[in-house]
Amino acid sequence: MNITIEQVLAALRNVEDPDLKKDLVTLNMIKELTIEDKKISFTLELTTPACPMKDMLKNACLNAIKYFVDKEAEININITSRVTKPNDTTQLKDIKNIILVSSGKGGVGKSTVASNLAVTLAADGAKVGLIDADIYGPSVPTMFGLVGAKPSARETEEGKTLILPIEKYGIKLLSLGFFADPDQPVPWRGPMASNAIKQLFNDADWGDLDYLIVDLPPGTGDIHITITQSFPIAGAVIVTTPQQVALADTRKGLAMFRMPSINIPVLGVIENMAYFTPDELPDNKYYIFGKDGGKSLATSFNVPFLGEIPLVQGITACGDSGTPIALDKLSKTAIAFAEIAGRIAQQIAINNAQS
Repeated sequence: MNITIEQVLAALRNVEDPDLKKDLVTLNMIKELTIEDKKISFTLELTTPACPMKDMLKNACLNAIKYFVDKEAEININITSRVTKPNDTTQLKDIKNIILVSSGKGGVGKSTVASNLAVTLAADGAKVGLIDADIYGPSVPTMFGLVGAKPSARETEEGKTLILPIEKYGIKLLSLGFFADPDQPVPWRGPMASNAIKQLFNDADWGDLDYLIVDLPPGTGDIHITITQSFPIAGAVIVTTPQQVALADTRKGLAMFRMPSINIPVLGVIENMAYFTPDELPDNKYYIFGKDGGKSLATSFNVPFLGEIPLVQGITACGDSGTPIALDKLSKTAIAFAEIAGRIAQQIAINNAQS
């Protein structure tokens, strides 16, 4: 008895995406289905290349076909992705999702988190850009080994000049640090800083991006208001450390996104420097700044807790050398970033499906 396309699709209707709460066929995630005798081949199109459940969904598809269609079927599943976007994309139509990385306090490693999340998503196959919007202490030039680098520009057919982001590790990068002498302070005033930030969005040739990550300055100032009120934001990621003084400031930063005039979805909280692990004792954890502060903050605001990043010497060393630690995929820190990036992409896909 020949296997039919209808039989396979009927079987796959029993596989539900646990986030979107619908089956894969209804979600139009089954593509290019072909059948030859007992050989079944199709593409499973996920909502993000960083999907943390890709293996689970693939196995569920295999089991459904074996159980409902033919236990002797030979099944080949190719996994691809098409990143979704919110409905509100009237501006920056080629950029699907803008993710803000924020903290209420300086010195919590926000730029380190933003850089490594960008590296992780790009390594998964996503098209990623990174804007360093920290006008007071731009870190991206250092973290990507680009101190002194200057972006080039091109003219459009309409006569407009567009900045060309610098590309490294598969990421398109722009920082205000590229346009200033690294040894000279720049006394930014509110309107001047806001206009400069807008140019990084509007006057740059970003091309098609799945995710544009924005490393915000600490606090809740002009830059935050300018970006949140000028562009469609997919969500904000909050970075904190476990200390009470950091949590108090981070609480205010998180609350800012909940204000009716801003109303940006909070994708979750990341606790950086969560514990110290010495190189010679890689399995030991020392909670020198306190424990579970980020998790408690997430619980109190009813937002996801995205994960912990340890305090290890390698993070600083890699950042100073211009090679973010997420490039070392076998390190425990890179694995932590991969898990967090997957949860962020997952939360964005859920929000986009509901928008």
